[in-house]
Amino acid sequence: MPVNKSKAAFRTIAEVAEELGVATHVLRFWETKFSQIKPMKRSGGRRYYRPDDVEVLRLIKNLLHVKRLTIEGAQKEIKEKGIKSLIGETIQNDFFAAEEAKEPNVIADVLSELKQIRTDLQQALDNK
Repeated sequence: MPVNKSKAAFRTIAEVAEELGVATHVLRFWETKFSQIKPMKRSGGRRYYRPDDVEVLRLIKNLLHVKRLTIEGAQKEIKEKGIKSLIGETIQNDFFAAEEAKEPNVIADVLSELKQIRTDLQQALDNK
């Protein structure tokens, strides 16, 4: 059952495999053949794919399954043209930009609240 995650969320290997329509062992195999795939690994070897990783995997699937290139052909195309030119400007962009754009406001709001609490506490202490 697919889970609705934000665009910036990390995904497990099962989620990525389902999204791309390939088996998990295929993703692990591609990881050995394409150095551009670098999922984060947590304890126990559990993989977490960043949005960039998913875009690279989508490209590799397209090269292998749609363009019908061999592994070597796909590696050559990626090496010659580069990931950015093949995927477009979406790769290497900050997928977290939307989240970070909100973060400074949240931090500023919390900071403002803390200052107000400090002022309130100081006034309460002064009135004792």
